[in-house]
Amino acid sequence: MVDFSLWDILRNLLLAARWTVALSLIAFVGGGVVGLFLLVARTARWPGAGPLVAGYVQLFQGTPLLMQLFLAYFGLALFGVDTSAWTAAAVALTLYTSAFLVEIWRGCVAAIPKGQWEAAQSLALNFREQLRYIVLPQATRIAIAPTVGFLVQVVKGTALASVIGFVELTKAGTMITNATFQPFLVYSFVALLYFALCFPVSLAARRLERKLHALR
Repeated sequence: MVDFSLWDILRNLLLAARWTVALSLIAFVGGGVVGLFLLVARTARWPGAGPLVAGYVQLFQGTPLLMQLFLAYFGLALFGVDTSAWTAAAVALTLYTSAFLVEIWRGCVAAIPKGQWEAAQSLALNFREQLRYIVLPQATRIAIAPTVGFLVQVVKGTALASVIGFVELTKAGTMITNATFQPFLVYSFVALLYFALCFPVSLAARRLERKLHALR
């Protein structure tokens, strides 16, 4: 057993928490880019895009994130990609996040009244201009609160990356527990750090939702 002080435990967990934050940001930004592309493809009704995007969403929403992490970790190597735990976790979480974001945003676009589309068409705007100047600004306002709320799920989902060896907050907690034999103390700190990361985001989502609701 290694003798760790409370500060040693907390300091090592804080160092690991930066990778949790980094992985969350990569998953959220990457998932947002992929999700936006899928949304445009589906909304523009590109040939075959509807069934493909629907199948993509069903695949990643209908399978456990844990399995997606395993498949990314062991599957990317089959295509000659140097698969580190970091790469696999970033890819799996990006795909997982995009599948949920495209559905959240599709619902927000669908909430825009049909008359808005028709009004844009009457102004002789093409589809890209309708989307850019009329629909997306309104849909973005609706989407802010649920999108920020989903970020909490992404942050908590990064904990599963520990199973493929990525050293983030949960993995660091397990390693410190194995060294100190103080699981209750260490995992209490881990839980508090997750709370410290997620609670402000949840609070922001609720405040945004109330604010946007009040503005309607």
